Amino acid sequence: MKRKKKYTVENLTIAAYAAEGKSIAHLDDGKVLFIENVIPGDVVDVFVHKQKKNWAEGRMMRLVQPSPDRLVPFCQHFGVCGGCKWQMLPYEKQLQFKQQQVLDQLTRIGHIDLPEMDPILGSPKQQFYRNKLEFTFSNQRYRTNEEIKAADGAAFLPEPALGFHAPGLFDKVVPIESCYLQPDPSNASLKALRAIAEQNQFAYYDYKEQRGWLRNAIVRVATTGEVLVNVVFQHEDKKNRELMLDYLLAQVPNITTLHYTINPKVNDSIYDLDVITYHGKGFIEEKLEDFKFKISPKSFFQTNTQQAEALYQATRAFAGLTGNEVLYDLYCGTGSIGIFCSQGAKKVIGIEVVEDAIKDAKVNAALNNLNHCLFFAGDVAAICTDAFFKEHGKPDVIITDPPRAGMHEKLVQQLLKMKAPKVVYVSCNPATQARDLALLDEVYKITKMQAVDMFPHTHHIENIALLELK
Repeated sequence: MKRKKKYTVENLTIAAYAAEGKSIAHLDDGKVLFIENVIPGDVVDVFVHKQKKNWAEGRMMRLVQPSPDRLVPFCQHFGVCGGCKWQMLPYEKQLQFKQQQVLDQLTRIGHIDLPEMDPILGSPKQQFYRNKLEFTFSNQRYRTNEEIKAADGAAFLPEPALGFHAPGLFDKVVPIESCYLQPDPSNASLKALRAIAEQNQFAYYDYKEQRGWLRNAIVRVATTGEVLVNVVFQHEDKKNRELMLDYLLAQVPNITTLHYTINPKVNDSIYDLDVITYHGKGFIEEKLEDFKFKISPKSFFQTNTQQAEALYQATRAFAGLTGNEVLYDLYCGTGSIGIFCSQGAKKVIGIEVVEDAIKDAKVNAALNNLNHCLFFAGDVAAICTDAFFKEHGKPDVIITDPPRAGMHEKLVQQLLKMKAPKVVYVSCNPATQARDLALLDEVYKITKMQAVDMFPHTHHIENIALLELK
């Protein structure tokens, strides 16, 4: 088959926002062209690099005329590190496009009747809203297109960098001087780690050769003021490890808990590794309303604490609890949603396949003196048997909060069998939520919807749907 050529289109006007951070324009042949890093109203020169029968993809080569809505990005790393891709878009426009994305995907994929949608809940903070960031050490600094062009074919010597992985490149890291995602001492920790590493010429990790000493640093900041840092090394070097950790504590004294982890594996996951406490009590404490949550290095917790409270308040309102209901919290993680809704439920049953998360959920329930919250590790379909219902009660309300991939079809079928009067579906991916809602449409009708923005300046969006038996 003849390969379709690539070409450049000049003075193309961006027509509308599509989804997943992409906008659309129309080519002369009628095809829809998807482009990243542009906003409606921009006039651009575009390199078309992929063509299909009815659509194409391109990338902006030159901004000819900016949209009247376009803002100057506030971060020096914009367009390079790959994060916060919507900084050039006013926040009210971001919210408008996100709400439209939810409606479009539920309509186009789900093909189901939808109620009128409540206005999207925007994040009060658009900067410094994250409670967790992971920084990476790499001996290969990312080079920009301008640097590569200026080198004129000359090879680059390895240069260490501490920051974020470059988009689409597993071995190269964009050095971050200052990040607007997480409040201090995040940037102070980053600066201190870089300084002690440079002073002592510590070896940054080589992702291709799988060697080097420094790998990652995870920083978690709670609204309570507590701070947790976990520094990950490829192998043990007690003398230099203590030198580095002591320096970090001296430079950033408001770190309340400091850990280290030895990770000799190929991948960066630490969930199967021992995390060792070097300083402090070993965990930090977070609060949502009056509920307390213990967060250890491996704990999952919603990344935007303030918006997590808004998300859970909306979820609780949709559940409409009166104090008499048996509430099932599926994909319960560390139990945060079930615990948040616990005061309105007669009993809370949390189910999660990750055993470590269930251990955290039980700790969190005890921390809040909740004796009517029970948590079980395992597959929902295997746990929710007639014998289990007889012992713990059938659900009056189900809350399900699956990962981006959505619910497994077996679980959807299980929900159709359980026929709880209400299901509250919390989703971080409206596309997979739409697929699942189409399957649940056999028994349920969507009566309410609420989009919640957890991640300003990104295309990510959460959506809550209330389903009631037809």
